Amino acid sequence: MSEFPLDLPLRPRRNRKSAGVRALTRETRLSPDQLILPMFLHEDKNDQALESMPGCTRWSLDGMLREAEGALEEGVRAVVLFPKVEESDKSRTGEASFDDQGLIPKALRRLKKELPELVLITDVALDPYNSDGHDGILNDDGRILNDETVDVLVKQALMQAAAGADIISPSDMMDGRVGAIRDGLDFAGHTDVSILAYTAKYASAFYGPFRGALDSAPKNGDKKTYQMDPANAREALRELALDEMEGADMVMVKPAGPYLDVILRLREGTTLPIAAYQVSGEYLALKAASAGGWLNEKAAVLESLTGITRAGADMILTYFARDAARWLREDR
Repeated sequence: MSEFPLDLPLRPRRNRKSAGVRALTRETRLSPDQLILPMFLHEDKNDQALESMPGCTRWSLDGMLREAEGALEEGVRAVVLFPKVEESDKSRTGEASFDDQGLIPKALRRLKKELPELVLITDVALDPYNSDGHDGILNDDGRILNDETVDVLVKQALMQAAAGADIISPSDMMDGRVGAIRDGLDFAGHTDVSILAYTAKYASAFYGPFRGALDSAPKNGDKKTYQMDPANAREALRELALDEMEGADMVMVKPAGPYLDVILRLREGTTLPIAAYQVSGEYLALKAASAGGWLNEKAAVLESLTGITRAGADMILTYFARDAARWLREDR
């Protein structure tokens, strides 16, 4: 300790001296209404705990309604729906993806009727419905058929919009699908339905638990010919420019935590709202470390979500949505 006071006019610690002062000077603020709850659904009448994602559930339609109602009461105003499709309903061309009597449209109609204030987001991709486990249609030599896939994705988006989706979220990473979906929605009169584009979706190792939840892993090969190379960041700006030009209303980076730099690059490159997806591998890593006593779950989760927001995300898809909303309310 110095014998004499330091001759420094500025003392940044003054803004950290109490909880009240820290709250007043906080630069990044996290709120429950920024959070989106992903929900896994199946046709079974019983809810099923997910072995690959402890703490998460594959919901029946009744369970889905209870969970969504609970989330809404806690301040989470949006959900995104993911179906587990029976093998018997899968095909190489994914026709079940646009069946208006399928699981997702039934879920949309019920949620829209029972919880009209809840924002309903749908996933547009073929991997849950494709017997090959890919986001697109494969030809006989294993190559993804981009344009043929886009035609099916448009049909899927139109069905979802008609069933009550507020936001359509194409996650497939096919070229040109945002523009085709926008044109299809507008032509069909769904001009108020928004598009949240998976703009920078990386071929990540962090998706494994999710694929277990949906039983949607590729049967052969991988997704590296359409999902982005994890080494690339500038390429995300090219995808951003294309999605903006094609009519996206919001854009997304997935995963979130390992790609904070990409979120920041998109934030600096667009005025559109940015979503980030804290994916299943991120969730499971935090859950496992917390269960082992190595992390304080509440503190670590809120810090991770704050970091994603600080990087530039306006909204976050996270399996911690209900817990985080509850913790934020407790800390007020």
